[in-house]
Amino acid sequence: MTSELPKREGALSGLHVVEFGGYGAGPAVGKSLAEHGAEVIRVESMLRLDGFRTNYPPYTGNVPGIERAAMFAITNDNKLSVSLNLKTEKGRDLAIRLIERAEVVVENFTPGAMDRLGLGHDAMLLCNPKLVTLSTCNQGRTGPQANRAGFGSHLTSLSGFTELTGWPDRQPALLWGPYIDYIAVAYGVVAVLAGLERVRRGGVGCHIDLSQYETGVQWMAPALLRYFADGEVMDRQGNRDSNAVPHGVFPCTGYQRWCAISVHDDAEWVRFAAEVGEPWVKEPEFADVQGRRANENRLEELIAEWTSHQEREALVGRIRAAGVHAAPVNDMGDLYADAQLTYRNAFQRVDHPVMGFHAVPGPPYILSNTPGKVTHGAPMVGQHNEPVLCGILGLSHAELEELKASDILT
Repeated sequence: MTSELPKREGALSGLHVVEFGGYGAGPAVGKSLAEHGAEVIRVESMLRLDGFRTNYPPYTGNVPGIERAAMFAITNDNKLSVSLNLKTEKGRDLAIRLIERAEVVVENFTPGAMDRLGLGHDAMLLCNPKLVTLSTCNQGRTGPQANRAGFGSHLTSLSGFTELTGWPDRQPALLWGPYIDYIAVAYGVVAVLAGLERVRRGGVGCHIDLSQYETGVQWMAPALLRYFADGEVMDRQGNRDSNAVPHGVFPCTGYQRWCAISVHDDAEWVRFAAEVGEPWVKEPEFADVQGRRANENRLEELIAEWTSHQEREALVGRIRAAGVHAAPVNDMGDLYADAQLTYRNAFQRVDHPVMGFHAVPGPPYILSNTPGKVTHGAPMVGQHNEPVLCGILGLSHAELEELKASDILT
């Protein structure tokens, strides 16, 4: 399988990254770097495929396949792929040669896996003293729980999110997917750039040990502060808020059409009540925050009855025009058609040999002079073996054919 190497443009166009791992946390860091011009070479193998390729729907046409997986596609655009069996001496040697020319290595294997392959941070520094390596593990590389296996739903629960998600009289509700992975990504990208800046200023390479668990805990700061301050343990409140009332999601006409409404003070309530225009808004128990809080169940029922007969977009537009916080509850189709996201090119279309044309999320921020962009879709396994191994590492085509005949390029 051959493929030409794409041209690199952007703020990170001179950066070389080697990536090991799978699923969300590590590869999404590589995605962000690649979309700003970095050359990101994924090292993968048919012997142990990325879980996003093999067991994480949806798939194109609802037909499972390692080159049809949407989650892999939207997490690995702009990258190159080489297929190396790292359990062979030659496979490790080729990986080391890629590492020697890199400035960054990203990996999210379980702690110790890279060391057992002979590719731990200390080993990599011997061949590249200015290398910045990022290890993003479930709970970090040290401590009594470091080797405990887990996925996104486990980390979401460990970090406290699940305990706060759902209704007070029901069981906690899991957040969909590897939620904590994507929190960790933002920290990982910033940490890598900080490491590169350290090297640029004359420092040596460094190893970043990123605990995904701890990044999730960072987002629990308000709840933690309440506990640190007075011992209060927050619990599930459904859609309610400790300040705004009403604060909830209400039905509109049509199937699964909802709007979110949030009233933050008495002045905003007056504006909302004027827009509603129903007799019940004038009831004295709703006139101030304390009264609305004491009668929140009934208030929500009255608002839901009022919204249920109205079209969502028109309703949200009127409420917003009145100076009240409101928004549609978007589904995936709404997001893809959203005028604001379209204007900012949030979804960019790419072509793929198996999946065809499809959209992937682009960079969520825009640099003024060098905006990031999606230039090509996610690679197939080993798609760039020839241009990387021959074009970059300088192997001859005869050597490449010999590797193909062995168990090294698997």
